[in-house]
Amino acid sequence: MQIYLDYSATTPCRPEAIAAMQDVLTRDWGNPSSLHEWGKRAAFRIEQARWEVAQLIHAPAESIVFTSGGTESDNLALQGVARSFSKPQHLIISSVEHPAIAQTAALLETQGWQVTQLPVNECGRVNPEDLSNAIQPNTALVSVIYGQSEVGTLQPITELDKIAQNAGVLFHTDAVQAAGRVPIDVTTLPIDLLSLSSHKIYGPQGIGALYIKPGTSLLPISGGGGQEHNLRSGTQNVVAIAGFGVAASLALQDIDREPKRLQTLRDRLLNQLAQIPILKLTGDPQHRLPHHVSFCLKMPAQSKMSGRTLVKQMNLAGIAISAGSACHSGTLQPSPVLLAMGYKPDLAQSGCRITLGQATTEADIDWTVAALRQMLDRNS
Repeated sequence: MQIYLDYSATTPCRPEAIAAMQDVLTRDWGNPSSLHEWGKRAAFRIEQARWEVAQLIHAPAESIVFTSGGTESDNLALQGVARSFSKPQHLIISSVEHPAIAQTAALLETQGWQVTQLPVNECGRVNPEDLSNAIQPNTALVSVIYGQSEVGTLQPITELDKIAQNAGVLFHTDAVQAAGRVPIDVTTLPIDLLSLSSHKIYGPQGIGALYIKPGTSLLPISGGGGQEHNLRSGTQNVVAIAGFGVAASLALQDIDREPKRLQTLRDRLLNQLAQIPILKLTGDPQHRLPHHVSFCLKMPAQSKMSGRTLVKQMNLAGIAISAGSACHSGTLQPSPVLLAMGYKPDLAQSGCRITLGQATTEADIDWTVAALRQMLDRNS
């Protein structure tokens, strides 16, 4: 029995998206910058997909810039804003950001930018008052992740965005995990910049987008032919863009149904895992991505079980889950996210994540819990 429960890492590409990509490969394969018929057909596919991706967050099509994925979108947001200033300013991020934000902020810090990291509570959630207190006269940008990929916590984006807007500060959010799983409407939530990724919503890998609110000042971070509104040069990946557009359109169609189904399955899993004393559930129990469950292992001192070990053993049982902590140079390191949430290093290196998707069933949940119990009993 094979059960895939790592949908926050990547999702399988939907057949409709694959069909669109095959159509581009066989019919609309021209260079979209060319003026002839072949180029026009390719350019049309890009603009069609741009509109489809924009509709997912209720944005105007011209506000979407295609990138290679969420990481590049995050980099373009932070570095693009930074380049629009003649001298370093002040940047605010949370202490539980994706590395694409955290490492880019660290890079800007070496260039003279002042960076403030907002603390989080034990559930990984930012207190809006901390943002109010952190804003300075030279604060140029606030970037707070929408839904945390490791522990599943949803941030109070509406409140945080309002604070930034009232202070005249640009606001960016990495919505890679949230888009397609929670409704996002930039007409009611006046976010300035928002990062998206195709392969989290059943589209192809290697393609993403940055929403840029009209009027937002941003400079490119690389030079070239001036494609994508002069913000992201290089011949566009028409094949992947077409697949992204179809996936976004289907995600929008499913937004009122699929997240509710996933939340029901998620709660079933959470309730069963809560009965296993050796597990400590992590993240916010209420403000949470609908498909996401995470926990740490409270193993006895003599046990050699880590999050990565559990992932490998579950894989042998035909079940794919994810370890929350990173491995650097062969050495297991505590998760920076869990450390920021106040977890001790031993617990912070035992984090695991189970994320659900379109193919997940109640039987998958029950079988996974049974296998997990067996693994833990064997190693405790």
